[in-house]
Amino acid sequence: MSFVPPGSGWPGDPATAGTPVAHDPADVRRLAGTSSTLAELTARQSVCRACPRLVDWREEVATVRRRAFADETYWGRPVPGWGDERPSLLIVGLAPAAHGGNRTGRIFTGDRSGDWLFASLHRCGWAAQETSTHAGDGQALRGARVLAAVRCAPPANKPTPQERAACLPWMAREVALVAPTVRVVVALGGFAWQAVWPALREAGYALPRSRPAFGHGVEVAVPHGDRPVTLLGCYHPSQQNTFTGRVTAPMLDEIFTRARSLAV
Repeated sequence: MSFVPPGSGWPGDPATAGTPVAHDPADVRRLAGTSSTLAELTARQSVCRACPRLVDWREEVATVRRRAFADETYWGRPVPGWGDERPSLLIVGLAPAAHGGNRTGRIFTGDRSGDWLFASLHRCGWAAQETSTHAGDGQALRGARVLAAVRCAPPANKPTPQERAACLPWMAREVALVAPTVRVVVALGGFAWQAVWPALREAGYALPRSRPAFGHGVEVAVPHGDRPVTLLGCYHPSQQNTFTGRVTAPMLDEIFTRARSLAV
């Protein structure tokens, strides 16, 4: 089998053999909207099969595998949101990496981007360990939660607009479920910046009339009810950005230190 069967013993697998599966965008909307808890939502996210191109790709990658991981079992399923269930910080990324989250089953885990992200989160007090290598490695987030705009690894790291739209109800429902405690939302990269706005709107956040352009360190007030909430832009810690110096460790630390001050 080209993916880990639900309920087969993978560490932290939120699903069981009986978890309902979304087979099209209408199913996604229905199953996301009727998820009353994060546990129920993440279980349903983790077995979604609504986008045929993404399903084919993630399972092909899990079958062929990269040479460095040829002896490993790949997760090969959608990668659900992960972290604190009552976070003050919500971090939004693009999508799982083919040989990162698609392999490990945890978002931003097992690739270079994750190495940079979790090291910064640890330095800034948001993560228990400086590395996140695999499910069950002891890593834990402290007051933070990470999710992706698209839950499946896409070919060439580029989901289509239709795939992003199909996945939106999963993100919107997760954003809504954690809204009572969230004080800061960090969007990692321009794609996440664009994708998070409709999710925030559906979750009841008050958005400005015009959408500010994405940039590193950009701050936007997006209150939820009478609670102040800040959306922060952060360059994505991709290999291209870190290798070229567009993103440095101090730049990431500045964002997550600022998030800490805003979350108080």
